[in-house]
Amino acid sequence: MTETARLALVTGATGYIGGQVAQELLQRGWRVRLLSRSAEKVRGLPWGDAVVPDGQSAEPGRAEVVEGDASDASDVARALKDVDVAWYLLHSMGDSENFVQEEVEMAETFARAAHDAHVKRIVYLGGLHPTDEPVEQLSDHLRSRVEVGQALMDSGVPTAALQTGVVIGDESSSFIMIRHLSERLPGAIAPKWVRNRIQPIAVADVVHYLAGAADLPSDVNRTFDVGGPDAIEYADMLDQYARAVGKGGRFIVTAPVTTAELAAYWIGLATPISSRLARPLIGSLQHDTVLHERDLDDYIGAPEGGHTSFADAVRAAVKNEDLGRWRRVFLTTAGAVAATAVAGSLATDPGSRWYRTLRKPRFQPPAWLFPVAWTALYADIAAVGALSIADLGEKEQEKEKRAYIAALGTNLVLNAGWSILFFHRKQLTASSVESVLLTLSSADLVRRSAKVSPEKGAVLSPYVGWTAFAAVLSSTIRALNRRRK
Repeated sequence: MTETARLALVTGATGYIGGQVAQELLQRGWRVRLLSRSAEKVRGLPWGDAVVPDGQSAEPGRAEVVEGDASDASDVARALKDVDVAWYLLHSMGDSENFVQEEVEMAETFARAAHDAHVKRIVYLGGLHPTDEPVEQLSDHLRSRVEVGQALMDSGVPTAALQTGVVIGDESSSFIMIRHLSERLPGAIAPKWVRNRIQPIAVADVVHYLAGAADLPSDVNRTFDVGGPDAIEYADMLDQYARAVGKGGRFIVTAPVTTAELAAYWIGLATPISSRLARPLIGSLQHDTVLHERDLDDYIGAPEGGHTSFADAVRAAVKNEDLGRWRRVFLTTAGAVAATAVAGSLATDPGSRWYRTLRKPRFQPPAWLFPVAWTALYADIAAVGALSIADLGEKEQEKEKRAYIAALGTNLVLNAGWSILFFHRKQLTASSVESVLLTLSSADLVRRSAKVSPEKGAVLSPYVGWTAFAAVLSSTIRALNRRRK
């Protein structure tokens, strides 16, 4: 008689690690059940064709979906019925005041249901953390992972609580942050925590350990540290990433004081990672996160070929990425802005007799301020414009990207056009109207940038203020010189 394939429950299958584990178990011939709030979302995943129709039970190599909420005891109990091994791969990036308590309570709900369902093992993925510091001193998100692991181990169900540092994979948020910081910045002034030592691990190695932990002896109920071969300073990871993909080295200068909040805003500005998501990622970098043991290798063995090096993990993670996107977008955007600046500069002639004889308001700034302000603003437009277009491209929001490019192009035409109308054509009325249009266009550009990330909108907002002031100034000059062309 053929032995029935074991039944796995995988939570978090629509997330990066959960999806990877589910696919690995399917390849190993498990029957897989997925707990998700949306069966439709699961079926929309790249491997969704492995999911059986509603009401059918999974066969070996196939997956079924139980629609439900992991915080609802009855939903969890339904999902755990007849399950042999359960993978608890849930960890939100919430920032509520009771975040840690909410995470622990959800894990306790799952643990009780697993115990009542006679599940043989729970496998969990937490985070590496210092063992010589009280748990209370860890960041909330790192502390929640420690306490969730403990809640599962206290359940009475044998639990393997794996602990990792930064995961290197194409959809890992931590890796995406590293990738874009390294690609977009030749160097940086960074907080002291970039000198903390991190033990990154390739996503393939994480999946090897998570899947293999199902076969641990029934008396094993403990944490396991898992990681790559080397502990690396976070700053060196940025440098080694650039070298691994052939972009040359990066330099990092550490600042004596930089808050995690400020660093999160900077990441929200410079990368596709939102500042909300960056905060917990930064929180986990406030400590050294290195391996203290490799005991899991003694049970299930190291990954085939050994532990993946950081450089090899990086190259595997970016093999399908467009590594030239940022350079192309930045050069194109900067070139367009520079051409606008040159056109406006060539048309501008504040030393002409016509301009000198115009009546001007008392609030007109000194002449030296205009080139200083416009130089800074052109740099601002080029930087925020390139970052916004590149982020939209990374997120495959092609419609929004095309609309942003059109809005930026319109703005640059209006920008150069004002100088031509005012100085070259000496059209006071037309230039006044055009200055209002430029202000409206600038406001629209800020709005579009803020939709990409609030930080980008905030950094570009001085442009609106300056163009609005220029519109007032232009209209006032027209009013003071009504009888002139």
